[in-house]
Amino acid sequence: MTHHALFHTLHQLSRQLTKQLNEALKPLGLYSSQWSVIYVLHTKGSITQKELCEYLFVEAPPMTRTIQRLVKQGYVRQIPGEDKREKYIQLTEDAIKEFPKWENAVSECNQALLTNFPQSSQQELARLQGLWLKELL
Repeated sequence: MTHHALFHTLHQLSRQLTKQLNEALKPLGLYSSQWSVIYVLHTKGSITQKELCEYLFVEAPPMTRTIQRLVKQGYVRQIPGEDKREKYIQLTEDAIKEFPKWENAVSECNQALLTNFPQSSQQELARLQGLWLKELL
């Protein structure tokens, strides 16, 4: 497999996984990009918008749009930091209440995607992804 083919296949896989997740979350009023932010905030607690960008490898403008949508939906709030440009992002009570529904939809989607993918292959893929990501960071 050439390097081009490897990266092309990875890109196609990423797009397909995102599409499937968007379809699972659509009835709940979310997109995968919003879920990513909500999941990180649920896991890490209140963090700055800059930290969210760095953690999720998303540039500031699309992150700002995602956060604005979540604010409008009532799922996150922005809290000014000590520096006027710094904003902390945290989940609202509404988001905390809805989180189990979202998490369940994501889990069901993930399970469906892995149905015909052997457990040993899943573990090896997770190992390889972790190694590669570590190298890139």
